[in-house]
Amino acid sequence: MKLVLLAILAASTAAVAAQSPSSKSADQAEIVRGSNAFATDLYAQLHTKPGNLFFSPESISTAFAMAYAGARGQTATETAHVFHYTLPPERLHPAMGALLAGMNGTHQGYELHVTDALWAEQNANFLPAYLNLVKTNYGAGFHPVDFKSDPNSARTTINAWVAQQTNNKIQNLLGPGTVTPATRLILTNAIYFKAAWADQFSKSATKNADFHVSVGKNVQAPMMRNSGSYDYFKGPSFQALLMPYEKDEVSMLILLPDDANGLPALERALTAGNLEKWIASLSYAQKVIVSLPRFKITQQFELSSTLEDLGMKTAFSASSADFSAMTGNKSLAISAAIHKAYIDVDENGTEAAAATAVVMTEMAIQPRAPSPPPIIFTADHPFLFLIRDTKSGSILFLGRVTDPTK
Repeated sequence: MKLVLLAILAASTAAVAAQSPSSKSADQAEIVRGSNAFATDLYAQLHTKPGNLFFSPESISTAFAMAYAGARGQTATETAHVFHYTLPPERLHPAMGALLAGMNGTHQGYELHVTDALWAEQNANFLPAYLNLVKTNYGAGFHPVDFKSDPNSARTTINAWVAQQTNNKIQNLLGPGTVTPATRLILTNAIYFKAAWADQFSKSATKNADFHVSVGKNVQAPMMRNSGSYDYFKGPSFQALLMPYEKDEVSMLILLPDDANGLPALERALTAGNLEKWIASLSYAQKVIVSLPRFKITQQFELSSTLEDLGMKTAFSASSADFSAMTGNKSLAISAAIHKAYIDVDENGTEAAAATAVVMTEMAIQPRAPSPPPIIFTADHPFLFLIRDTKSGSILFLGRVTDPTK
């Protein structure tokens, strides 16, 4: 028997356990803290790969939260450690659901859709308590399918659902051979984000210019140009610029090294604690002259070895994985963890989507001041960026641009 947990960032219509408003808020803040800590931990593992980098830590963390709901023993302990799930399960899952439900609320002027569904082998048995937990806290609708007799048709159906939920930006997440007659469960959830900049770039101002990929190596890239008021911070060796989207409910933070070859040092400094300090240090700047390349990134990762390196060992072990809260026995282990993400940044704004597949196999602002000189923010060399839900502070997407033409 094979179980696939496919996640593309969880949606939720979760019911939250009876708690005081302050305790609910505290639990959600703890969820965000943990997810952001995982984001920088994972970036530290992935940044050694060459080229552009882009992923959704929220997607991966939420996908594994649903797997964590079915884990017990050392498997659960290690998963909680890697993903910074610090709340007890009876508080973690409702808080996760409430946070995601907030992200999935009514939005004026931009799109942020989070949806999920559960696809189960029509003749397989899963513990009602687990299915109820996923339904209650993550809003996963139940869809019986025929994995045993027609796994390719089931795969096609699920991929079509994924594409629909992400405006066709995430295609064919489950490749040939991913779904087999032994598949028993696929848990899907999806995020799609599209928003216009609060202060859009004029297309007529975009001109090709040098982007310094590395010292001595340049490429011609379409550089967007704008000037306006932004939240800004000058660090010891980098600049930070917060670029809000329309309605100011989601924003992009750009971290730009002072030197063209300064990205590695900035990446080493990227921790959850430092990021929190940098964001807190942002302050109103009356005029910033911004140059930013248009870029589009699509990337896919297999994360099993990366998560094992972070400390999640037993979940991938056929002899010691314990997901007994799913089925009542220890027959399942994770055999693959696949993540795919897409982003397109242009003069109008940003469109982004992400997907994660966890495959399991049976084995065993400040007041205005007098006009100062303008700040020059020219992102013509490699930089980091992240997209945050402004209200919660949760990092939805994280990445870097080393070559906007790739």
